[in-house]
Amino acid sequence: MTRLLGIDLGERRVGLAIGDDDGSVARPFATIRRRRALDNDEAALRTIVDAERIEALVVGLPLEASGAEGPQAALTRAWADAVAERLGLPVTLRDERLSSHLAESRLGPMKRGRSGGPPSKTQRDAYRARVDREAAAIILQDELDTRARLRSSTTRSPDPQESST
Repeated sequence: MTRLLGIDLGERRVGLAIGDDDGSVARPFATIRRRRALDNDEAALRTIVDAERIEALVVGLPLEASGAEGPQAALTRAWADAVAERLGLPVTLRDERLSSHLAESRLGPMKRGRSGGPPSKTQRDAYRARVDREAAAIILQDELDTRARLRSSTTRSPDPQESST
């Protein structure tokens, strides 16, 4: 069993999710504030990696609608490689297209403010942090599902009707 940390990297926040590749479900874990210096991101992640006994990282790769890698994907790839190297962990990149949209649909609309007015800044920030955690769980679950499919396809016994004599 490998313990994985799913990461939804944003410009201001980093959504995190945790899961094991034993068939369990990815669960939203935390949202941390993104820092300007990679050292600060690494320090925040190292605390979580050590406390949760994380063995591998799964980072969402923001591909363009066409599937091509644009400037944001290149930045994410560079960040993921640098953080993985510093933490001494393997990293897998997963297509994260529509993960935030799916996360928002799972969570439902943002709650209204007092007396039905617009939400406060605190409410907006809390909702965005929840969306980031949920998006990280969606990214991680995609990786967990892929690993489970690969395991089942390599461990299934051959069907006697499929063999030719």
